[in-house]
Amino acid sequence: MEYMAESTDRSPGHILCCECGVPISPNPANICVACLRSKVDISQGIPKQVSISFCKQCQRYFQPPGTWIQCALESRELLALCLKKIKAPLSKVRLVDAGFVWTEPHSKRLKVKLTIQKEVMNGAILQQVFVVDYVVQSQMCGDCHRVEAKDFWKAVIQVRQKTLHKKTFYYLEQLILKYGMHQNTLRIKEIHDGLDFYYSSKQHAQKMVEFLQCTVPC
Repeated sequence: MEYMAESTDRSPGHILCCECGVPISPNPANICVACLRSKVDISQGIPKQVSISFCKQCQRYFQPPGTWIQCALESRELLALCLKKIKAPLSKVRLVDAGFVWTEPHSKRLKVKLTIQKEVMNGAILQQVFVVDYVVQSQMCGDCHRVEAKDFWKAVIQVRQKTLHKKTFYYLEQLILKYGMHQNTLRIKEIHDGLDFYYSSKQHAQKMVEFLQCTVPC
C-alpha cells in the first residue's frame, strides 16, 4: 500500500462579487473592480480642466505666485508646473504615474494622463487613470509689457568719445555682437558723440559697464 502525499500547492479560492455575482479573488471589500469603480470615484475633487498662462513674446509659462519660467513642450519642467496647478487636490491621493498625451503644438491645449491610487472600502486599494486638460491662455508677462511700452528703464549707460572718427564705436559694436552683450538691453539710442544703453535692472547695466572697462579704454 502506498500513501500519496497531499500536494502543498493550492490555488487561491474565489468568491462571488456581492454586487454582480462575478467570481473574483478575495479582497477586503468583497466586490469586483467594475462595481467598486461604479460606487467610488477617487478622482473626485481633482479638476479635469485647468488654465495655464503663457507669454508669447518670451515663450515663458507663469508659475504662481509671481514667476515666469521657460519650459519646452512635454518636458519634465512643464510637467512639474502642470502638477503644481492641482497640488492641493492631488495631496488626498497617491500619484503613481504622470505623463503628457500628445496634442497639436498650436492647439493651445496640454493633456496630462494621471494614474492615482487611494484606499477605499475596508482597506481596498483602487487605482484610476484619467486625463487633465490644460487650456493655455495668452498673457503678457511684466518684463515683456515694459519692453513693449518702450519708455520704461531703471538704468542707462552713456558712452561718449570726443573724436572725429567712429572707429572705436565700430570696434565696440562688433565686440558687443560677438559676446551677446546686447541681449539684456531694452534700447540703444545713438546721439551726438556716443550711444546710450537702456536697461531694466541695475545688475544688467553694471555687467555692461564691466564689459566696457575690459574691452576699451575708459
